[in-house]
Amino acid sequence: MHQRNRRLRIRVTALASALLISGATAVAAQAAPTPTAADKPEKPQAAAEFQQVTLAKGVAETGEPMTMAVLPDRSVLHTSREGTLRLTDAKGNTKVAGELDVYSHDEEGLQGVGVDPRFTKNRFVYLYYAPPLDTPEGDAPDTGTAADFEKFEGVNRLARFVLKKDGTLDKSSEKKILDVPANRGTCCHVGGDIAFDSKGNLLLSTGDDSNPFQSDGFTPIDERKNRNPAFDAQRSAGNTNDLRGKILRIKVRKDGSYKIPRGNLFRPGTKKTRPEIYAMGFRNPFRMNVDKKTDTIYVGDYGPDAGAADPKRGPSGQVEFARVTEPGNYGWPYCTGKNEAYVDYDFATGTSGEKFDCAAPRNTSPNNTGLTKLPAAKPAWIPYDGASVPEFGDGSESPMGGPVYRYDRKSDSPVAFPKAYDGDFFAGEFGRRWIKRIEQDKNGGNVKINDFPWSGTQVMDMDFGPDGALYVLDYGLNWFGGDENSALYRIENATEGHSPVVEASSDVSDGQAPLKIAFTSKATDEDGDDLKLSWDFGDGATSTEADPTHTYEKNGTYTATVTAEDPSGRTGSASVHITVGNTAPKVELKLPADGQPFSFGDEIPFEVQVTDPEEEQIDCSEVEVAYVLGHDSHGHPLTSAKGCKGTIKTLADGEHDPNANIFGVFDASYTDSGANGQPPLTSHGQSILQPKHRQAEHFSSAADGVTKGDVSGAEGGKAVTGAQNGQWISYDPYRPADLTKLTVRVTGKAAGAIEVRADAPDGPLLGTAQVSPTDGWADVGTDITGAPEGADKLYLVFTGGDGALFDLDSFTVTTG
Repeated sequence: MHQRNRRLRIRVTALASALLISGATAVAAQAAPTPTAADKPEKPQAAAEFQQVTLAKGVAETGEPMTMAVLPDRSVLHTSREGTLRLTDAKGNTKVAGELDVYSHDEEGLQGVGVDPRFTKNRFVYLYYAPPLDTPEGDAPDTGTAADFEKFEGVNRLARFVLKKDGTLDKSSEKKILDVPANRGTCCHVGGDIAFDSKGNLLLSTGDDSNPFQSDGFTPIDERKNRNPAFDAQRSAGNTNDLRGKILRIKVRKDGSYKIPRGNLFRPGTKKTRPEIYAMGFRNPFRMNVDKKTDTIYVGDYGPDAGAADPKRGPSGQVEFARVTEPGNYGWPYCTGKNEAYVDYDFATGTSGEKFDCAAPRNTSPNNTGLTKLPAAKPAWIPYDGASVPEFGDGSESPMGGPVYRYDRKSDSPVAFPKAYDGDFFAGEFGRRWIKRIEQDKNGGNVKINDFPWSGTQVMDMDFGPDGALYVLDYGLNWFGGDENSALYRIENATEGHSPVVEASSDVSDGQAPLKIAFTSKATDEDGDDLKLSWDFGDGATSTEADPTHTYEKNGTYTATVTAEDPSGRTGSASVHITVGNTAPKVELKLPADGQPFSFGDEIPFEVQVTDPEEEQIDCSEVEVAYVLGHDSHGHPLTSAKGCKGTIKTLADGEHDPNANIFGVFDASYTDSGANGQPPLTSHGQSILQPKHRQAEHFSSAADGVTKGDVSGAEGGKAVTGAQNGQWISYDPYRPADLTKLTVRVTGKAAGAIEVRADAPDGPLLGTAQVSPTDGWADVGTDITGAPEGADKLYLVFTGGDGALFDLDSFTVTTG
């Protein structure tokens, strides 16, 4: 059907925002640095045109989108970490399918969702979540006794449920399949993706459940007797007798029990092993997909964050896409990447031993309950760090995995991807915000990396549906709050025509009856067809106006949907969710201020103000404030506290490179009690805290022409380079009101100055640091005065003569 060089059009159905990208071409890039196999014949390639259509947005509302699974009818189940399972139908109508009570101290909560291969007959769905149990609130201690740590022992649970025909979860149908141990009250790495292979075996990815924040960005193998076991990944990922840091493979029986399929890593009955293990040695295999034609497993695994290699500790931080074709050990916590070995480091004495042997790793940790001799470590398929794989770009390192496309020649779906893409792996990146189409031969070699148009934000999960279209879950841009950018997308082949693109919004989304709402819509069609619009407000009322006003007279939860239809009968829809009878609370984080400077380890006071029209008194014990370590565009929840006022000690970061783009985030949340028979609503308030010592290259925005790059002697090796007169860099949010001094580390090429300004390049002048020519790096400073109280952006403006004036490495502020 699709011949060589035939021009194709691909339609992207967005469940969030609309964009049209014309004439985009998927270009075969240079091969990544991966093993190559025998040459393969060239597949037919084609230029491609993409259209992105809005159907729904804000799919997680105020929660965190986690994973998704496509049902046979093209509906999509997707989870939110706070415990909500939602169902979005093929038109983009979204509703709550069910809610689970979950433990959610750090990264735990409701994670994975999977659909049974025989769903049309049994309607089984699988969820991976953290049941509340009787775990104490707050943080587990870093040091103590076994009794101190035992209180925080919990599990993450794989369970099976029935999804009723009305699209709701039958919670009474729950069958516990498998519990995975967890050390609660501390960070990190849950994993939690669910997939099925061609034989109907269920696969579950699990993280190493280890705290990385006191290992200097290297492997966490702290064996001290008084340490929380969570600081030693040898007890989990490197342990043959533990289910964490693994890919598990089981065959679930009808009654909810399971058997072990043939071919797992350890035979049932082997001492000091768990037979459920198919592959081990993973840190956080957050996303996993199975190519059912070959049963090859594709995994996006997160690595640690050391900025540079250290002969006393091991390699620099890197992440990877793994290609699992057989049972095996993928190295963590002893080896990473292309089998680069870590050093056996003694945390008690601070001394280094020998490098681990990737060919014959040994687990001698006192926390190990499994075998000492481990299988040889297998190298990663595509590891990357920074710009080590040019086609991947640079920036945050956050591989999300993805599916392999398989062309179905028997299908008559007009939206299925073209035959030319058969066998290609679609990789997603959370922080770098891309999707790549990766070609490979049957052995995973001869790799070619192709750009693939994507206009959403942070890729969270992907899979192909029964229609041959690619479904994408978008996390959005908010920190653990599910903003309007959180979305579900469907990317479709549009060779045979385009569907209308529709957007919908409302001036309010909740309140008391009678609730008058002004709706707006926007509908476009790339084929130029005239469109017929129709609104269904969910209460029996309809309208054919583009921007109608409607009053809801009765309490209830409604979905207002606008549909656009072209003359051929193709439709596009978008929805708005309305709650009548309950009003969402307003949560304002009064302290700390957004953009407030701080130092890691500071005790930060917080103050939260909550108002809710339906609640005269706010129960401050239900207000939760979480401290999150921000890193580029993602974050690690580290600790939390309850109350409208209090203090949180910001944990000193010992995992990331200190020169990385790290900062603090305070997130305050409150869930009301519901009202008038309507469900509870949650709202958030957030502040970002800026480290007092900031790397200049991590600016928020910059003037045209500003460059950053490698500079000898710079902290972390990078700096803003060749600053010229009139250029500027800015940091947003950044509160300058409390600053008394700013010191800049520069190397001067010519005489110049750095002006410190508030809110704009020509905003109020707060101080000027003079720069003179230097032979190396020097510190120059200025007192800061006159900052307006409401200013929330910091600008560094460069002034001087012609040409390059100086390189700017970092700056440090002093507060009053």
